[in-house]
Amino acid sequence: MSFDSRAKRRIQESKKKARPELSSSAAWVEQCYYKNFKPFTVFTDSALRISVDKVSPQEFIERFERPYLPVVILDVQREWMANYKWTIQRLAKKYRNQKFKCGEDNEGYSVKMKMKYYAHYMQTTTDDSPLYIFDSSYGDHPRRKRLLEDYDVPIYFRDDLFKYAGEEKRPPYRWIVIGPERSGTGIHIDPLGTSAWNALVFGHKRWCLFPTHTPRELIKLTSQEGGKQQDEAITWFKIIYPRTQSPSWPAEYKPLEILQKPGETVFVPGGWWHVVLNLDTTVAVTQNFCSRTNFPVVWHKTIRGRPKFSRKWYKSLKINEPDLAVVADNVNLSSHTGVASDSSSDSSSSSSSSSDSESSDGVEEASMDRKGKREENRGSMTTVHKKKRFFIFLLYIRRKLTRTPPRVMN
Repeated sequence: MSFDSRAKRRIQESKKKARPELSSSAAWVEQCYYKNFKPFTVFTDSALRISVDKVSPQEFIERFERPYLPVVILDVQREWMANYKWTIQRLAKKYRNQKFKCGEDNEGYSVKMKMKYYAHYMQTTTDDSPLYIFDSSYGDHPRRKRLLEDYDVPIYFRDDLFKYAGEEKRPPYRWIVIGPERSGTGIHIDPLGTSAWNALVFGHKRWCLFPTHTPRELIKLTSQEGGKQQDEAITWFKIIYPRTQSPSWPAEYKPLEILQKPGETVFVPGGWWHVVLNLDTTVAVTQNFCSRTNFPVVWHKTIRGRPKFSRKWYKSLKINEPDLAVVADNVNLSSHTGVASDSSSDSSSSSSSSSDSESSDGVEEASMDRKGKREENRGSMTTVHKKKRFFIFLLYIRRKLTRTPPRVMN
């Protein structure tokens, strides 16, 4: 079988698993966005930009992190080896047979594709909203973890308090992100009150960010509006974005718009709604973090959403960061954090205004807790299956060794 035939089969298998609601090839290209994508690239950038050479870490905290203000950061990627190692051609060669996550099935399991097939998919796809590599496990893999050598965490974001929970216990926090034009991430708020940075190595991304108090019913698509593509970034920009440019759109909810270019790093404060559309083939790395600055909010949301995890984290903080354990003790869990949460992960939740941020916290936290338990159950089931297979293997060997040898006829 030729490479093209194998690639086509693997791509179709991944698409079917990741988006089973798109049951036919025609459903993937229903809007024909690939023929008329130009309008999505026309907009006005309104973001502030700073240079890491001119703004100290303490000044960054005071001007942006503490007041929860997004900003684009320049000059942090100058020395990265990713600038020449992360071309699609080199990634497709070096990680040719390595699998990267490009979606999830309906059970929450990862859908993965070998890099050689995904590179082929990017070059040939006409899908309205293509599959998108968003892989958080690369740092744990013997070969893919070499990607960690190609970049450095920007100096503003090296305060990583979740590290005290241990790599195996902490929530997913870093992703390599690769996708063709029209792919992207739908409107959402990052979990547990964490902030994030997104460093673009190649390509161009279009961002829209909204303040944490923006009512979700203003910026979230309904199923009637979005249909089977309700959660896709390109659908959001097609339907919701034009409304934000209307004179009737409330001034306090005006979006911050960013055209992110190669070498630029976007800082996304916790609680900010954001949606991202890839304007061409993009390669980026992104990471969520808990710092001393946002710790009170993150702790508030973590202890409510992941109580079992928070207890283990707290024990480690008492040993390694006793001053932060004191801060945790003094967090008023009955008060509002002022930082919204996104309940879109819970299909049973109804839309509600995010101005009452804590009303949505409970939904997100319940969802996060269910997800955590699902991961724990999945891990325990995997252990059971391994033990069962090992027991069957031992039984087979025992029978083979104790079997009566055939009688030899004289």
